[in-house]
Amino acid sequence: MRWGEPEILVRVATMKRTMAVTTLALLVLLSMSAMATTGRYDQQIQQAVSQKIQDAKQLQNVKSSVEDGIVTLTGTVDLYQDKLDAAKKVRKLANVNGVRNQIAVAGETVPDTQLQQKLAKKLAYDRVGYYDNAFNYLAIGVKDGVVSVSGATYSDVGRDSALAIIARTPGVKDVVSEVKVLPTSNFDDSLRIRTARVIYGDPVLGRYATDPVDPIRIVVENGHVTLYGTVQSTMDKTIAGIRAGSVPGAFSVENKLVVN
Repeated sequence: MRWGEPEILVRVATMKRTMAVTTLALLVLLSMSAMATTGRYDQQIQQAVSQKIQDAKQLQNVKSSVEDGIVTLTGTVDLYQDKLDAAKKVRKLANVNGVRNQIAVAGETVPDTQLQQKLAKKLAYDRVGYYDNAFNYLAIGVKDGVVSVSGATYSDVGRDSALAIIARTPGVKDVVSEVKVLPTSNFDDSLRIRTARVIYGDPVLGRYATDPVDPIRIVVENGHVTLYGTVQSTMDKTIAGIRAGSVPGAFSVENKLVVN
């Protein structure tokens, strides 16, 4: 070791310790500053939220609290859609960092079986007359007012339309959505159209094209075709599967039609 090196090493070590202490102090100051900034607007947010709630007749039984920019909503509403709307209104307010939506839906109570039948009928008539009607498939279940909805839709329009119907239906307490929006694909679009033509062009199956409630639903994903819906006989189900299987380009065909 050369002359003076111990002194240099000591100075370097001291500088490193000083920098470490300085960095730690800055981090603490920044953290304290961030916490102060986060909570600075709580009173302002609380006033704005209270005004929003007061202005909405359907939210009169909703209460709110604010901590560090996070708004917690509690209380009750009549419809599940009102619960969604409450959170949506609050999220748009300035300086709101998040919303905890703990509002309970305390409106009309409808027996599960009755509610499921009502929703099934509403969804059957949804999108009637639109291009995507025969290419959407939805299945619903209800337990204690909680609606579970699954299936696949041609686009997010079909999914969002169905969820909006469910949210506005009295008796719905909560919604669990597992609906898949099918990927955009020119190949799948062509396969959908050609499959629909051979099925609805068949003299036996043509009557399902005129039934807006129970069409044969054709779900296509990445070249794979699945048939859903209710038909009147085993023969109709068999013919539909044969017709779909005859379409060139389909990688597979799964016949999930139910005989009524």
